[in-house]
Amino acid sequence: MNASPHIVTKLDTAKTMKFVLLALVPAFCVSIYVFGPRVIAVTAVCVVASVFFEWLYEKIMKKPVTIGDFSACVTGVILAFNLPSSMPLWMAVIGCGVSIIIVKQMFGGLGKNFANPAIVGRIVLMLSYTTQMTTWPVPRGVDGTTGATPLALMESGQHLASLKDMFLGMTGGCIGEVSALALIIGGVFLIVKKIIDPIIPCSFIGTVFVFSLLYYGIKGSDAGALHMAVYNILAGGVMLGAFFCATDYVTSPIMNNGKLIFGIGCGLFTMIIRLFCSYPEGVSFSILFMNLFVPLIDSVTMKRYYASLYGGAKK
Repeated sequence: MNASPHIVTKLDTAKTMKFVLLALVPAFCVSIYVFGPRVIAVTAVCVVASVFFEWLYEKIMKKPVTIGDFSACVTGVILAFNLPSSMPLWMAVIGCGVSIIIVKQMFGGLGKNFANPAIVGRIVLMLSYTTQMTTWPVPRGVDGTTGATPLALMESGQHLASLKDMFLGMTGGCIGEVSALALIIGGVFLIVKKIIDPIIPCSFIGTVFVFSLLYYGIKGSDAGALHMAVYNILAGGVMLGAFFCATDYVTSPIMNNGKLIFGIGCGLFTMIIRLFCSYPEGVSFSILFMNLFVPLIDSVTMKRYYASLYGGAKK
């Protein structure tokens, strides 16, 4: 007999990545409307650079070229979505190089990377070019060239952004994170197509909501605990991270219990960073932190699962 696996489906890596790209289209369109045509330039440069770095590395190392699976394209788009539209293009290219060459290819390529490549690329750019990564163009129709994000407004104690504007996308922020509605549409599409499991995004977003509700319920807030809980799930990269970054097949747990632990951990560390650290956003760092725990989570949850099966068989 041939080696396993023996179950063959029509869904392969390339088709999966195409579905992810399709799910990102609504957020992409909203971002173009909100921030203008430079969104197209930043996204296109990130995609081209990511594909080029993957092709170049595999050619140099004499490995099979895998750019046809579209995984590099997805990495490029997600990295672009984590950047402000004003980001210098050459800096975006550096982020793509880190994501593809260092995080993905040097660890063996697709399926072997220890962390989400786009998330690491964003963190490296944040630490290396903090000014450029925290300069936020304002939406069209708003006076001024740059402005504060909803999270920055919350941290500084200024007047909070409108929940309606945050839901629709009329606020400052990264290219792909401003419209919660567009990201929810894309995320639901992936869930319906069974590309991602709802456990991670639901537990991630739910933890952020519950943590915020409890924190502001105890501390108190002029806007109200419920308002602040909704504010925190709409602000920053929670929706983008929950649906498109934390659900990465390679860097998320296999078992359902593990996915639940992973999602709760992402939400928990996101809120700890937001509320008790000097940095107003914590999504990228929380996902990276939990990525490092995935082997341990898989080991524990898989052992418990098989132990329950064997225990049940003995009984």
